[in-house]
Parts: sequence; structure tokens; C-alpha cells
Amino acid sequence: MTTEASGFDVARLGATGEWVARQANGTNYRLTVARHGRIAAEWASGISQNERVALASVWKSVLSNVLGIAMRDGVIGSADDRVVDLYPEMMDVAPGQGPKEGRYAFPENEGITFRQLIGNTSGYMKPGESPGRAFHYQTFGMNVLSHALATAYGMYDTDEPERGAGFGELARRLIREPLGGTWEWRYENFPSPPDARLGVFGYRTDLLCTARDMAKLGQLWLQDGEWDDVPIVPQGWMRAATRTSDILLDHEPAERWRYGLGFWTNDQYGLSPALPTDLFAASGAYAADGGYRGIAVFRDHGLVVVQSPAPFWAPYDPDSSDEVLRRLLDALA
Repeated sequence: MTTEASGFDVARLGATGEWVARQANGTNYRLTVARHGRIAAEWASGISQNERVALASVWKSVLSNVLGIAMRDGVIGSADDRVVDLYPEMMDVAPGQGPKEGRYAFPENEGITFRQLIGNTSGYMKPGESPGRAFHYQTFGMNVLSHALATAYGMYDTDEPERGAGFGELARRLIREPLGGTWEWRYENFPSPPDARLGVFGYRTDLLCTARDMAKLGQLWLQDGEWDDVPIVPQGWMRAATRTSDILLDHEPAERWRYGLGFWTNDQYGLSPALPTDLFAASGAYAADGGYRGIAVFRDHGLVVVQSPAPFWAPYDPDSSDEVLRRLLDALA
């Protein structure tokens, strides 16, 4: 597919690639641009397109996909079901067994729903935070959700977390294989006290993807969960997940209206007033290489932008510039 056929102005897109190289300033980067399902540009320095890069929090958006599939499959009745009814182990974290001092399962955590976990509004193990009242971005609640889903499919055991197939295998079956992806996965833990119940709230899934693996995920999301005319993720769930959560709209100030159900959202201009409201994104970061990982999707523009890693844009970083995305939009003919 030529650049012109994808709807880009050749000169403007080329100038954007040159700008990217200057801004990287010697830092390794990888940027992939796709429109209408075809690659329009691939820019990289210091890292090959086929190298698999750990995606960090990008996996939370894949977790959202699996939750939508689980509801379609009838494994979970509703996003508003209590998680404890499926995964009672989430409450088996006593004082001194959490990830740090003062963090453990509180009685009010019994009311946490799947919607609250995937939307980072659960307050799980957060003192003073009632479920469904505040946005607090965290990993441990997402880990609990991943274990609950894997448990529901008979693929996780808190007593032997390293022996079970776990969420990584579940995501492979439900998403990677239908997409023809090549990603791998591993389980990781943050440093924790010796008595921490890591089998309950640890073992974060980290996906390791090539740039084109990420582009396939972005295209799946752009197509509202459909791939080769086959529905992989329910369309209704994809639409709900990629707009700002009602909990944020009801309980948080406007400056925090930028997260849905596992995705960063711009329908309320919460990510950037300079970018269109059709933007939503998956994003993660690792300090080790100084780069962000991310998949930005502009639904109405048919545009997917992948960085893995690149030092350009992260929706949760107030110091991050959105200029690379604005330049790509401006390059559309």
C-alpha cells in the first residue's frame, strides 16, 4: 500500500519521520503508523521491528478485551458482578501480607466489581477508598482481575501461581491466536515484603510484542473488536471501554476525565484538547530505556500509531507532548 493510498501527504509524512529522528536525539525508538489496516510508515533506530519489547501497562487493555470475551462466553454474568464471588482469594490478604505497610484486603473490598477493577476505581487494598468512588491507577487490582478471569477458565491456582497457565495463556488463546500474533509473555512481581500473598495479588502479566503485533492489537480495537469479519471482542464492550467511565464523570473533577475500562480516553478532551475526541489509547512505561510503549487509535480517522519504545507520548504523563500525534494527523492529505 502506498503512502498516498493510505491517505497521507508524502512530503508531510516524510517530514514527520525526520522530526521523529531529531526528537529521539540518539535514543532508541520504534514508531509504526497504520491507516485503514495497512502500514503507512515504519521508523526505527537502535531497535529492529521484529524485536519483542515488554509492554508494561499496555497489557491492561488486553485484559479489558478478555473481560469482554468472558462476559460474552457467559463465564461472567456482568461487569457489575462482585469479583469475590468468583475469586474469594482476593480477600485472603491480612495486615502484613500486602505489597507494603497498610495495604491489605479491607472488608469493603468484598463489594468490588469487575467494572471497578478494570476501570481503576476499585480502591482494592487502598485505605480509605470505597469501591467505585475514586480513580486510582494501580497494578494490584488489575492482577486480581487477571487471576479471577484465569480462575474462571480453570487456568490459575493462587497456591501454585507459577505452575498454572494463567492469564498469559488465556490471552494467547482468546486474542493472540485469532490475530495471528507472535507475542510472548512472562509473569513479574514488584519487590514486596517476605510474607506478601503474591499468589493473590502479584504475578503481573507482561506481554512482549513486536511492533506489528502491537499494530494488530490497535487494528482490532479500531475495528471494534472484529478481525477478518469475525467478532473477537464484543463491539458493545469495546465501545464502552474506550470512552470515559461514568464513575469518573460522576465522582472525579474534569481534569481526570481520561480513563475508561482499561483504556485511556479523549472523548472528554481529558488527554489533550489539541487532539480529536475519537482518540483512545493503551499505554505503558519502563524507566530502564526511557521510552513509552503505546498504541494510539483514532477511530474516525482509521489511524493506529504504535510506539515501542519511543520518548514521545504517554497519556498519563503531564510532561509528555502530543506533538507526534498532531503531526501525523496534519500529514493526512
